[in-house]
Amino acid sequence: MPDKTALVLGGGGARAAYQVGVLKAIVQFYPRNHGVPFKIICGTSAGAINGTSIATHASCFHLGVRKLEWVWRHFSTHKVYRSSFGGIFSHLAQMALMGLQDVKINTEAGSLFDNQPLRNLLNNLINFERIDRNIANGALHALSVDTSCYNSSRSVSFFQAAKEIDEWNRARRGGQRTHLHTEHLLASAAIPLVFPSVKLNRGYYGDGSVHQLAPLSSPIHLGAEKIMVINLESPHKQVHKEFEHHPKTATIAGHLLDTIFSDTLNSDLERLQRINSTLNLIPKERRHEASLKTIDTLVIKPSEDLSLIAAQHYQDMPMAVKALLRLIGINQQSDSSIVSYLLFEQSYCSALINLGYQDAMCQIDEIKAFFNIR
Repeated sequence: MPDKTALVLGGGGARAAYQVGVLKAIVQFYPRNHGVPFKIICGTSAGAINGTSIATHASCFHLGVRKLEWVWRHFSTHKVYRSSFGGIFSHLAQMALMGLQDVKINTEAGSLFDNQPLRNLLNNLINFERIDRNIANGALHALSVDTSCYNSSRSVSFFQAAKEIDEWNRARRGGQRTHLHTEHLLASAAIPLVFPSVKLNRGYYGDGSVHQLAPLSSPIHLGAEKIMVINLESPHKQVHKEFEHHPKTATIAGHLLDTIFSDTLNSDLERLQRINSTLNLIPKERRHEASLKTIDTLVIKPSEDLSLIAAQHYQDMPMAVKALLRLIGINQQSDSSIVSYLLFEQSYCSALINLGYQDAMCQIDEIKAFFNIR
């Protein structure tokens, strides 16, 4: 019987560095040669990239976390998208030219940034062949990458898993067995308008958070009985702010990104908790009649405002990116969370890793109980 504990990593661009800090706190309680304590890994957007990286090192938890931390602590924006003046404005000029051409002539995807550097990075860093090997030797039970299909307006979870796992099809969402590769990760991390959509088979796919009505659907269909969620919701959303004038476009855009990446996950967690509470009122011998099961959850999220941390490291952002953002009204003082998603610089990423570690250590008793660590 495989372990039924799942790890769910939400999306959030550069914010995903926080997830590495949480994993770093957990891994120190396991022996050096221990495998990952969660055999089911589900990721969305940047969380899908982190999850896939960990899955390729499922037989050695320490090595997987150490390599992932090294990458994030040595990150720079030009490794994710072209961030020089020449790179940015030549790409924008190409996008403008595309807008003047007939769709049949130019079929390239439109986007604010060119993320070809990320494609190159993933091709060099991730050995996808290890996923099948880890599933075969029992180090991993399943890995899923959530995407949004623009053709059908459905959430599609591409997964690799043990043979007994079936595909699923529900209202506006489904799971499709495949062999994962770089293009699946690029599709899952394609923030709308910011990065280009990706063609997979005959469909066009983008960020997995866009059409994601039930983020916990994937781990449950893959057999999870316990789910640990590393949510990237920033606590500033809980504060009511008084505006002296209409919110600016940049502020609204930041709210849209926050909604895409966090709100549906929070709603799904609330729904799961209500189901658990309801099932606990039913005698154990009759719970099977409800065709539902209780699922234990552990949620870890940032204790500090990630947008404020990003503002502190704003000057580390490439000049060309800052110039482009200023054109749409975003600067260091802007009330917008957009910078926190796009700031792939090592100073900011390291700060998030440290915060994730600290937050996890503050919940270490809960974590130990959840994973039965003695």
